[in-house]
Amino acid sequence: MEQSQRIAFLGLGNMGGPMAANLVKHGFSVTAFDVSKPMLESAVANGCRRADSAHAAINGADVVVSMLPHGEAVRSLYLGVHGLLQAMDAKTLLIDCSTISASDARQVIAAAGERGIDAIDAPVSGGTAAAAAGTLSFMCGGEEKALERARPVLEAMGANIFHAGPAGSGQVAKICNNMLLAIHMIGTAEALQMGVDNGLDPKVLSDIMRASSGGNWSLEKYNPYPGVMDNVPAARDYQGGFSVALMLKDLGLAMDTAAGSASSTPLGALAKNLYQLHGGDPINRVLDFSSIQNLFRRPVGN
Repeated sequence: MEQSQRIAFLGLGNMGGPMAANLVKHGFSVTAFDVSKPMLESAVANGCRRADSAHAAINGADVVVSMLPHGEAVRSLYLGVHGLLQAMDAKTLLIDCSTISASDARQVIAAAGERGIDAIDAPVSGGTAAAAAGTLSFMCGGEEKALERARPVLEAMGANIFHAGPAGSGQVAKICNNMLLAIHMIGTAEALQMGVDNGLDPKVLSDIMRASSGGNWSLEKYNPYPGVMDNVPAARDYQGGFSVALMLKDLGLAMDTAAGSASSTPLGALAKNLYQLHGGDPINRVLDFSSIQNLFRRPVGN
């Protein structure tokens, strides 16, 4: 299907790269930029046009999509006298898929609105496999008219599109989701380890729990125990995927949000502490978050 819209895609990491590639597959003209040359080269190999800077990428774009690692990067990209918002045409649509604080998202969307630019926050869920398959879930915040403009673009990258509410609502939904993800990943890891410690095969135990009341996404789609499931980070020494450092960032956002609303999140706080303990080793911080399994595994010989 041919698409007339021209898209600038900024941020081509483990999630952004496959997302941009899926836009190309759906017939969009995608101009991409990332500060990482290898990531940019990969995007070009997948059919994107190369841009030498973010400002060059948005030249003539109908839609700007960004997927950046944190709020500081998003603010730096869009805000201020040298920010992209000052260079964007009022007819441009801005879709920020980064996971950042709701207040940062509201600030960017408000600044866009002052220039007449439609903008939404649209963080994603589903991991790298869903990004590659084009089956992500988008949690969107912003005005309905902006979401409807964004829908054809989002549908090229995802299977589920939710309108969580006004600006920043997508970010609130995302951090609630990721807090729960951290909690059930830790629970899955410790349950599997207890079974292994008592002589059970982790694959058999996983099958049992998946079909029972303990079933959850971590068991079904992203098993943390090595050798149980193919094509997940646990099958490749926890390389790739969603890093411990990024999970810690999201859990920090969750705790900040909980403090702001006086919400009680004892399990979220415990999850953050356990990931902080696991991520105390710099080597672990770059591993996928399912590597929390290693926190519970006994050293060989014990």
